[in-house]
Amino acid sequence: MIAILIESLRATMLPPWMLLLPSTIGFICLLKLSISLLKWTFTTIIRRPKNLTHYGSWALITGATDGIGKALAKKLAAQGLNLILVSRRYNKLKALETEFLAEYPHTKITTVEFDFTGNISEGVKSVEKAIDGLEVGILINNVGITYPSAMFFHEVEEKVWMDIVRVNMEGTTRVTKAVISGMIKRRKGAIVNIGSGAATVIPSHPLFTIYAATKAYIDQLSRSLYVEYKKFGIDVQCQVPLYVATKMVSKVASINKKSIFIPSPEDYAEASIGWIGYEARCTPYWPHSLQWSFASLLPPSILDAWRLSIGIRRRRSQSQSISA
Repeated sequence: MIAILIESLRATMLPPWMLLLPSTIGFICLLKLSISLLKWTFTTIIRRPKNLTHYGSWALITGATDGIGKALAKKLAAQGLNLILVSRRYNKLKALETEFLAEYPHTKITTVEFDFTGNISEGVKSVEKAIDGLEVGILINNVGITYPSAMFFHEVEEKVWMDIVRVNMEGTTRVTKAVISGMIKRRKGAIVNIGSGAATVIPSHPLFTIYAATKAYIDQLSRSLYVEYKKFGIDVQCQVPLYVATKMVSKVASINKKSIFIPSPEDYAEASIGWIGYEARCTPYWPHSLQWSFASLLPPSILDAWRLSIGIRRRRSQSQSISA
């Protein structure tokens, strides 16, 4: 009887390698976390920014007269690059040119009036004319628009969502195509597309659906171009900011002042410059990258419910403001 019992216990005992499995999995998880932390520390604190003048002497910035675009243009001028400023309002372009020349008198500046909600073909021709013969080493695709307020998909007027598609997708794509040819010939260049956490950090962005979808396109466009043109010496990157204290964010999210997690355009641009030419996708502002890390730990269903509740609350608040 005792012999039978001993034999039964032997049959049910786990093999030695299975006893080591939990500790092995734990070690792998800890190693993965440690590597991620070391990589974040290196890229955020230790890694040196690239010399952007190496790409060429000119930088082209769309949506250059406000927010992130203006702040990045100023940082590029400070690094010794000449500027091609693209925006829809002639008066603001000229005012910005005067402002920059007062601070950087040796910088050459060309302006291009281009309304991305209008005739894109004519606008692209203006860009091609402006860059003809110039060594455009850096392209910043910053131009972008969103809903005037939080809306369900069926409430969005056709002109509104068509303008968002035209500006965010068609405009960015065609300007990129116009500029990249010269980069291929010179076998060097850097393209930075400004994406959005609405399309990558959070699994959904309800009540701003079309905007989020267009920014997801920008993310995929950037990743594919990064792979296609790396061998030509062209570094393509999608930068993914979360909230930045710009006029657009103030309008749709009622955020009117900066904080540690909501930088000013200038603070964001300071971080952004240091990442140009590296990863295909990045979140340059370090508190944003921490938010992204924490968000990735939560189930998508919780994030979806949270985003929807925020959108509905903003929609209700904006409706009350209009009624008042």
